[in-house]
Amino acid sequence: MNDTTAAITAHDRSRLLVPVGLLSLYVIWGSTYLGIRFALESWPPFLLAGVRFLIAGALLFGFLRLRGVAPPTLRQWRNAAVVGVLLLGLGNGLVCFAEERVSSGIAAVAVASMPLFAALFGGWYGHAPNRREMLGLLIGFAGVVVLNLGSDLAGSRLAALSLLLAAAAWAFGSVWSKQQDMPAGPMNTSAQMLCGSVALLLMGLVGGERLPTHPALHANLALAYLVVFGSLIGFSAYLYVLKHARPVLATSYAYVNPPVAVLFGALLAGERIGPSEIAGMAIILLGVAAI
Repeated sequence: MNDTTAAITAHDRSRLLVPVGLLSLYVIWGSTYLGIRFALESWPPFLLAGVRFLIAGALLFGFLRLRGVAPPTLRQWRNAAVVGVLLLGLGNGLVCFAEERVSSGIAAVAVASMPLFAALFGGWYGHAPNRREMLGLLIGFAGVVVLNLGSDLAGSRLAALSLLLAAAAWAFGSVWSKQQDMPAGPMNTSAQMLCGSVALLLMGLVGGERLPTHPALHANLALAYLVVFGSLIGFSAYLYVLKHARPVLATSYAYVNPPVAVLFGALLAGERIGPSEIAGMAIILLGVAAI
């Protein structure tokens, strides 16, 4: 196979896998809001996230090493540590922290600001959104606001600020990583999860958190779901999409996750879906279609 044929094959593969990866992010990461909610009934937030990514990262790293995959170089470990702390330590850890203190409405609106941060940071590196992408971003954010018009938006300022910081950290880490020498393929996923888990565990222990002595069964099952689907499958899909698509498209899941979370909440936790939720979902899908 010559170089031209190989390039065409890789391009065709990415054209197929990017939509599949996006679909998995839309569904799986939308469901993790409910998974985190169930797990937090027994687990403290930062240790929950730290244990989640430590297990997932160790399992994936061990599997790859058994398959003969080379470990990251020192430079790649450094870059993976920076991105892992931004995406997982701050991005996911602060979301878990905030979900103990604010309504789902504030959480959804704040986290859904992430694609706007990604568009801003992307402009620094020559990936500014075009007009259609910017229109889709604004429509999508408007849809998230409409989605939460019927929600209780009362919550602590600390948690709201934490969610905005989480969105900004995730967006900057995503954009910055595209310019760096990162580990190849799944090894990138495992390295970031291992590095991020160390930061999360330290944050939890320094903050006075302790591992639960008798966690509820449903909380442990939720943690297992977050490890397998939210981390091993979902995070791997995100890093693949981030590598092969523009940042605006890769981060579009942040607009789809809120309505998916509402649907899972209605199906599994008895939460109500009203007119504002239905209207918000329709507007969000319009924004994603524009992107």
